[in-house]
Order: sequence, then structure tokens, then C-alpha cells
Amino acid sequence: MKEIDEQQLETDLAYRFEYLAEFIGFTPADAAAVQASGPYLGPLIPQIVERTYEKLLSYDATARHFVPRQAGFAGSPPNNLAGVTANHPQVQFRKEHLSRYFMQILGRTCDVKMVLYFDMVGKIHTPKAGNTDIDVPLVQMNALMGFMSDTLTEIIASLPLDTFSIVHTIRAFNKLLWIQNDFITRHYQETVSGELAMK
Repeated sequence: MKEIDEQQLETDLAYRFEYLAEFIGFTPADAAAVQASGPYLGPLIPQIVERTYEKLLSYDATARHFVPRQAGFAGSPPNNLAGVTANHPQVQFRKEHLSRYFMQILGRTCDVKMVLYFDMVGKIHTPKAGNTDIDVPLVQMNALMGFMSDTLTEIIASLPLDTFSIVHTIRAFNKLLWIQNDFITRHYQETVSGELAMK
């Protein structure tokens, strides 16, 4: 039985990633499969982003998070929820961020920098990143990750690849997204624990 330092899991991001990857079974071959899908998925990133934002903007619970000014956006944010449209400059700004996220996944090796990036993706959706107006509930983050996983599964299943490569690539992405999801939820642990303690 392998011994795991559970305290280190909470303080050492690289150790946490290595543990998750080993436990879930995300191997170097899986990382290679993700990168190998780049030539196919890269040109489809705009389509994936549009589908994702069409979903995000179809519910008030997710669309409302695009009203506050986003970090790094220099223009005028929407005045209210009615102003949150697919073509609003701030929403376009966020779409660009999601496009870069997919490019990072496809183009980067799974090294320490990727781990730090995954962790920042989780952190920026909470007030811990510095903007107290950005506080996306965990349920909405889980909904987003589930939608992204299903969207990628559907698209990868239709790629002109042999069956083994399709299945391998789908499994690799699902493992990687589960790891990403952990680096999101870890930033909600204190909030959830506090809420449970109050009940």
C-alpha cells in the first residue's frame, strides 16, 4: 500500500497533481494523446467556445457572473444582466480567455507550469484572486466542467481517427478535466466547510 502525505496534498501543488494523475491513471501516453489531438481540435476551438458561451448565457445563474468587471478588461462592463450578450465586449474578452485555455491544454506539456495554470483557473473564479465581485458558486463551475467534458467527447468522437485513438483521446481528456476540476474545487473547500459548520 502506497503511503500518501495528505497534508502535503494541501500545500504542494505538484505533489497533488502527481497523486491525482497516478490515482486516476493520467499517463504520459494520455498527455501525448491530448497534444496529438491539437491539429484536429485546434481549428475547432472557436466552435467549442461559442457552444460553451451559448450555454453559459442561457441561464441567469451563470450569465450574471459576466456583469461585474472582469480582471484585465479595460472597457465598460454590462450595466445589468440584460446587457450580457454574446457580442458584448466583456463577453468577447472572456471568450478569448477560454480560447487560450483550450490552446494551453492542447499545446502545453503537463509540467509544473501547467499545474500552476490549472490552479489559477480555479482561483480566478473566486474572490481569492483579488476581485471580490467575482464569486462563481461551485455548482456553476461543476456545471461548466461537465458541459465542456461532454462537448469535447462529442467532438472527439466525430474526428477522422481510428477507434482506438478516439477512445484513448476521450479518456485522456476526461482524466485531465477531472484533475482540472480538483484544482477548481480545492479553492472552495474553506467556503463549503464553513457553510456546513453553520448549519
